[in-house]
Amino acid sequence: MEMRHGLRLQQKPMLVMTQRLQQALKLLQVPTLELQQILQQELQQNPLLEEIVEYDEEETPEPAVEAPEPAEVDGDSEANRKAEEEKSLAEWEEYWEHGYDGHYNRGEVQSAEDFYEKVPTTVVTLADHLFAQLHLATSDAELTRIGEYLIGTIDERGYLTMNDEEVAEELKVDVAQVAQAVKLLQTLDPPGVAARDLRECLLIQLRTRNQGTSLGYQIVDQQFENLKERRYHEIARALKITIEQVQEAADVIATLSPRPGNEIGPDDVKYVIPDLVVDRVDDDYVVYLNDRNVPRLRISNAYRELLTRRKKGDETQEYILGKLNSAKWLIQTIEQRRRTMVKVMNCIVEQQRGFFDKGISQLKPLTLQQVASQIGMHESTVSRVTTNKYVQTPRGVFELKFFFSSGLETSSGEDMSAKTARDIIQHLIDGEDKKEPLSDQRIADILHSRGLRIARRTVAKYREQMGILPARYRKRH
Repeated sequence: MEMRHGLRLQQKPMLVMTQRLQQALKLLQVPTLELQQILQQELQQNPLLEEIVEYDEEETPEPAVEAPEPAEVDGDSEANRKAEEEKSLAEWEEYWEHGYDGHYNRGEVQSAEDFYEKVPTTVVTLADHLFAQLHLATSDAELTRIGEYLIGTIDERGYLTMNDEEVAEELKVDVAQVAQAVKLLQTLDPPGVAARDLRECLLIQLRTRNQGTSLGYQIVDQQFENLKERRYHEIARALKITIEQVQEAADVIATLSPRPGNEIGPDDVKYVIPDLVVDRVDDDYVVYLNDRNVPRLRISNAYRELLTRRKKGDETQEYILGKLNSAKWLIQTIEQRRRTMVKVMNCIVEQQRGFFDKGISQLKPLTLQQVASQIGMHESTVSRVTTNKYVQTPRGVFELKFFFSSGLETSSGEDMSAKTARDIIQHLIDGEDKKEPLSDQRIADILHSRGLRIARRTVAKYREQMGILPARYRKRH
């Protein structure tokens, strides 16, 4: 068969996402704080966009300066000028709908509050904290030099990452000098810092608490491997003590920090600004956006007169008309985003009314597809609305994804949320007899007796997700 090159036309359906559609999807997905930054950037780039400034009751805007009257001209020239203006004005009206307010409705305007400027704070790192203490702890220049090098080898947990021999070879000093510097660093705050491993870290902290002769110190020093594996019977047998004494010492050891370096530096706290707010009014719930800090936009009238004086095809006019279209589209997209988010949240409140009334025990299984079908939107749209967004409710602040979970079948035929099942498991373990903790199979049997059909392996999976140890590790004597 002969191979030939050729061209042919073929029609086939394709989904093409325009740049505007991509931007609309992005605006729908971003949280409120990021939306605020995007709109501030648009205000700088598009001259036809302006922010609506809301004045306080005591403030009044400065009066606008009126434009000077045009100079008088002869009758024919004046008539020609008016005809050109009317023609340009008609072209403008194609883009500027009569009576169009030109801004999106942000909903109910809330009362203004006082906001204070955020002053940047200096973050002290673990190394900075140790450097300051080292310079106060010794005046020996050589010891300080070795100590500073050692601080540079401490990782974020607070452990040394180089042994004494490697440091001595690097600094061309004796190993004994390095050991002296390490001993000095181990007396600094936080307790346990500059340890070489977990065992040494715990021993340092016990010595700092003046418990160098305690049973806990003896267990860490002599029975560390058995302690890690919770082999309390072997520890009791080796030290000739009771299991109760081992457990009491283990409780003290559990109060120590395995990562002392985490105690210094910025707190690993996630601050959340809710995108939506759900308030209870009488027996109903009201949903509204938390967007009071988002700029309210409208189309500026400043360029309208300019366009009426320009001829069609003028580059300036084409530029302004392009910016006008972009501004109108952006305002409409923001308004559409607001309506979509409120619609999705209203549906969630309706579906999870039991949770809002009585708590997590009444949380029902819910999927994105269910919400999408309820409000007549695509599942991907609901997914974008619920991604990285939070809602403030009378029961706390939750991520929108919290309200979606799979269901477990019950004997009554109704489904129960997996989050509700985890909450029940948590309560069962919290109330168990510590001498005879509940096994995964026993928990599954209890849930079966309550009408919830759940397998033992599912109980084990939920227990691991909640960070709860197996029954043999929870057992107390």
